[in-house]
Amino acid sequence: MSATTTKETARAVRPARAVRTPGGYSFRTHPRAAVVVLVLAALAAGAAVVLIGSGDFSMTPGEVVTTLFGHGTFQQEFIVTELRLPRVLVGLLVGAALGAGGAVFQTISRNPLGSPDVLGFGQGATVGALTVIVLFHGGAAAVAGGAVVGGLVTGLAVYLLAWKRGVHGFRLVLVGIGAAAMLTAVTQYLITKANLVDATRAVVWMTGSLDGRDWAQVWPLLAVCAVLLPLVYGHGPALRVMEMGDDAACALGVRVERVRLLLMGSAVLLVAVATAAAGPIAFVSLSAPQLARRLTRSTGPNLVAATVMGAALLLVADWIALDAFGDRQLPVGVVTGVLGGCYLVWLLVTERKAGRI
Repeated sequence: MSATTTKETARAVRPARAVRTPGGYSFRTHPRAAVVVLVLAALAAGAAVVLIGSGDFSMTPGEVVTTLFGHGTFQQEFIVTELRLPRVLVGLLVGAALGAGGAVFQTISRNPLGSPDVLGFGQGATVGALTVIVLFHGGAAAVAGGAVVGGLVTGLAVYLLAWKRGVHGFRLVLVGIGAAAMLTAVTQYLITKANLVDATRAVVWMTGSLDGRDWAQVWPLLAVCAVLLPLVYGHGPALRVMEMGDDAACALGVRVERVRLLLMGSAVLLVAVATAAAGPIAFVSLSAPQLARRLTRSTGPNLVAATVMGAALLLVADWIALDAFGDRQLPVGVVTGVLGGCYLVWLLVTERKAGRI
């Protein structure tokens, strides 16, 4: 490695600082990463306020904040708390779940393309939902349940097929790509077998949208995120060690397969529940962890930054879908698909120039 490359690497990766508390505890913190997380959180909060105030009955940000604190008029409180706030909360939670799930899978696979979009977990949730719609004509709750079951079954199948004295990143990506291709074919078959009403309903669900979301979607999603996100964050140090390789992680006392299975199961459930709540919203789980890492310039999975980045990305995309095209309101999945596709092309070109693919 040349001196120039060494200097560039040192500038790109910021060292962590150790912080000691009066009680004798210590932890590491990255000042730049902390600032990035705070800025992204502020961006997500600002986008949430703007989205709540947007619509036929427009409200200023000040009126939105006043109403959220319980000092608005009866009409404002009804519009905010019953119509718009649930949609925004679903967007925040779905983006956070997708960002965290994407960060886990990209770290485990050691591949920037190893996201749930590519590995087939979103497609598995889609097949589960379409099976309920087309074959059983189920309602919204049944469709959500089918999506969760489909995502979990796909995650288990990919894990078992990729297992050979452990699950390694390259094999996991290859098996996931194959599973995604087969599940896409199953999705197309189910649509061809559906009647006109069910096919229309299936296509609308597959687009990915936050329209019509209410408190019935918020509470299950909030409960899952409240349990699984702290669990994932708690295993962040072990996940960081596993980036050095399974042998090194085992030598340092990490139970590699146990941690990998736990984190993969948590990430699959996060993605499946997010898909059940809003449909298969593309590319958030792919782009959020990579953008977070480039902004923080810190090593490791950047779980918290990826989570906040996912929430901010989805809300900004939803704002673009609602307001950027005049009276034509697009589903948020269309906007994330376009932006994420452009990002994927850029990522592939960058990785190829760097000689990694």
